[in-house]
Amino acid sequence: MALTSAHPAPLLLVRRLQALALTLALVAVASSARKIPDSITPISRDLYHSSDNILREIKALVARNSDRLTMDTVRASNKGYSAEMFVVTFNHAKGTVDDGSKIKIMLSFGQHGRELITSEVALSLLYILTEKHRIAGVDLSSFEKILENLVIKVVPMENFNGRKLVEAGELCDRRNGRGVDLNRNWSVDWGKKEKDYNPFEEDPGTAPFSEPEAQIMQELSKSFKPHIWVNVHSGMEALFMPYDHKNTTPDGAPSQLMRSLLENLNRRHFQDSCLVGSGGGAVGYLAHGTTTDYLFDVAKVPMPFTFEIYGDEKASTDDCFKMFNPVDKTTFDRVINKWCMAFLILFEEGLRILPGSQAASQGALDNWVPIGGEILERIADQKSGSENRQLEGLDLGMQELKTYFRLFMLSTFLLMFMFCSRISKNRNRESGNF
Repeated sequence: MALTSAHPAPLLLVRRLQALALTLALVAVASSARKIPDSITPISRDLYHSSDNILREIKALVARNSDRLTMDTVRASNKGYSAEMFVVTFNHAKGTVDDGSKIKIMLSFGQHGRELITSEVALSLLYILTEKHRIAGVDLSSFEKILENLVIKVVPMENFNGRKLVEAGELCDRRNGRGVDLNRNWSVDWGKKEKDYNPFEEDPGTAPFSEPEAQIMQELSKSFKPHIWVNVHSGMEALFMPYDHKNTTPDGAPSQLMRSLLENLNRRHFQDSCLVGSGGGAVGYLAHGTTTDYLFDVAKVPMPFTFEIYGDEKASTDDCFKMFNPVDKTTFDRVINKWCMAFLILFEEGLRILPGSQAASQGALDNWVPIGGEILERIADQKSGSENRQLEGLDLGMQELKTYFRLFMLSTFLLMFMFCSRISKNRNRESGNF
């Protein structure tokens, strides 16, 4: 009886060992199927954080700097697909400067899963805004006053699900977790396909804003109402403004202001080495349903941009990690430092160049002006609202007087000219009659 009762235990153990062996075999098959060829550059794990580690570091950073950082987790779902997004808000000098008088800036990183370097810039920038006060030996204390006049929202990993696919071995995938390109899922000119349309890379989804990630970002544009929005990508080095879906930039003063800001940034920081212009006109192809075009045409964000921060033109098109991300520490550090500094200069230029009419609802912010990269305080008396209105009325009156005076001078000149011409004709007639 003892032997009979003990017999099932070894049999059960054998079966469990067989099941374990089968599981290990399946794992081995799956691993071999997804093994990266030697000609393809893998993710540099010693340089790049995993998505989970980025999130862990940001949470710790927020906890240590709760006086100026907060983090919200936003979730959305559609037809069985869910997405989660982490939004970090930087708001310095909460108690000393009214939030309503600040310029609002939105920075989105990692919209395409394979562009890991963008999220590394986001993480480094958050450190610079809070704990790290130098970039490559440059003292950043002069930017403190600028930061007091800003509210900055940072989305470090817009496409969290797509990033997970890349980390699992799909190094060329730019889409979200169900195969949609989030930068084709917005409503302006949605669904249009060019002759070189790539269905794998540019699937726009079943409808505008069909994807939870795009829905979350659209809601942020409505609730936050930023003055400046930057969608950060990699693949080349460029500073783009609208439009993406056509080979033109918008008409009028807003377009001129955007171009002026980008050209100033390019000259001051990049020595005019970046490509500047509309995405559709400068990059070589048109893109439809993009974030930037929606933000400008529909959300009415005054200054929406797309920054391309790195690209290896020599890399094979199959070697996606190398094409979109630096793979050695020297280049990695250079890209991080260069673009973190670029964002600080962007903040400065934004404060300088945004006209009072666009920032009027938030309050005019023009107390700090750049001179050769240094920040000097403009000495000016703060006027009350009534005083400002009186000055504006006086200024308009002076402009009208100047206009009338110019018209008077022009009419006087024309009358004198006509009078002199008449006298000259009369003299010629008298001379002829003689």
